[in-house]
Amino acid sequence: MSEAAEQRDVIEFDVLIVGAGPAGLATAIRLKQLQDDLNVCVIDKASTIGAQILSGAVMEPGPLDELLPGWRDNPPPICQPVVKDQFSLLTETGRYWMPNPPQMNNHGNFIISLGATCAWLAEQAEEAGVEIYPGFSAAAPLFDETGEKVIGVSIGDMGIDKAGNPKDGFMQGVDIHAQVTVLAEGCRGSVSKTLIKKYELDKAVDPQTYGIGIKELWQVPAGRVTPGVVQHTIGWPMDTSTYGGSFLYQLDEDRIALGFVVGLDYKDPQFEPFEAFQQFKNHPSVKPLLEGGTIISSGARAIVEGGIQSLPRLEMPGALLVGDAGGKLNVPKIKGTHMALRSGMMAAEHLAKELTSTGFDQEWRGSASADELHKVRNIRPGFHRGMWMGLINGALETVTLGKLPWTLHNHNDHDALRKINEPRLSPEYDASARTLEPRDRLASVYFAATEHDEDQPVHLKVADTNICVTQCKEEYDNPCTRFCPANVYEMVEEEGQTRLQINAANCVHCKTCDIKDPYQIINWTTPEGGAGPNYVNL
Repeated sequence: MSEAAEQRDVIEFDVLIVGAGPAGLATAIRLKQLQDDLNVCVIDKASTIGAQILSGAVMEPGPLDELLPGWRDNPPPICQPVVKDQFSLLTETGRYWMPNPPQMNNHGNFIISLGATCAWLAEQAEEAGVEIYPGFSAAAPLFDETGEKVIGVSIGDMGIDKAGNPKDGFMQGVDIHAQVTVLAEGCRGSVSKTLIKKYELDKAVDPQTYGIGIKELWQVPAGRVTPGVVQHTIGWPMDTSTYGGSFLYQLDEDRIALGFVVGLDYKDPQFEPFEAFQQFKNHPSVKPLLEGGTIISSGARAIVEGGIQSLPRLEMPGALLVGDAGGKLNVPKIKGTHMALRSGMMAAEHLAKELTSTGFDQEWRGSASADELHKVRNIRPGFHRGMWMGLINGALETVTLGKLPWTLHNHNDHDALRKINEPRLSPEYDASARTLEPRDRLASVYFAATEHDEDQPVHLKVADTNICVTQCKEEYDNPCTRFCPANVYEMVEEEGQTRLQINAANCVHCKTCDIKDPYQIINWTTPEGGAGPNYVNL
């Protein structure tokens, strides 16, 4: 052990929760409700709780009713009851209304800002006695002397320059130890990813599949919004081979939350999710809602879509997975908050009986949440054969309540990408006709309020940049320059040579690059604590 490692301070807790999303905070609150004498700590890499949380989001309130029975008397800042559902197919110039899928019936649900809701949940947790530390970036898991049991996480150092040397104001990180560590990092969490690989938690399941969600919050002129209206679309501006669609949620105070979700198993290397979203905003049926308005905040985040057939084992020695760290999003419902809250509560109830991770996986798989995911297991993979076949399959699965005697399978998203010399699938967009902000990805980064010290180690690790300028350029024309919604990756020409330039300060922590890179040589790691986006009510 190095001298620096020996000098690291150690903080000890009964339970350490990594991630202050809905799953992590529900775990903490429920633990204190059941066993108040436990020392419970929640850490989060964001500068403030909720600042790096992004979701649609429409929430089923059942789990929150159980966790905090009086919450409706003191709701989160954005909490709008749904009054109407609308579902439609878009063409380039038109909109065709369609029956709303039963899974997307939002009667009794609430439109929320998940970031604002998590900040509100953190207040409830602190009142219950939970210790919460924002700006604590979990750099790596820690193990006991055998290397087999998780005993906590290492918090990254602060104040390191690009060369790895301490700067003025350097602060060494600490090690946080716990009897049990709960991983609630959300989709593609860096510590979770490391431990899933180490313990082969996904060995007996399908590959996980993902989407990217890009979202904006707008303030629009008075009189345009009907608070509580929920709209979803499929179709244009995507080709029929690509899974995804839009959402537009009308809030109080003349605000609109809208966004675009694209399955990261898309095939066309020339497809640009950010550009598709901006085209959607300029659709004739959407643009009139936004014109004259002001964008408040924007951001992007990967979404876990694999369902129960891609669900890893949820326990390992000394640790367990909750929420989207374990992949519990219900894709047909377009909802994960209720699943995250429920899994956190279940984890707390398990740990309150005995501080061990053993048995949690079996308990969750025997729960109503597992049944919910089993019923819809075939709907997302049914779209592998295109939009129309996906809709037909989805209708069949809905009518039969998911009881058909087969399970469709998932594949690695990066394997789906076609070579650049194959015919283009996605439409070409005319950006010159767009008038709404932001008009490019750098402007969108501004509205994400992302902040990284320019003089810190690059947190996006590329194993072999030679592949980028040779093989990837020839086979895929560097799709990282298009799938990243924040213009992090650029191929730069200098003195007749091409090199990869990583604009790490732009990163909004969506983790799309870690998922979609066709060679799997990009590794997203945590930057300095507190760095990254600072979303407002996303």
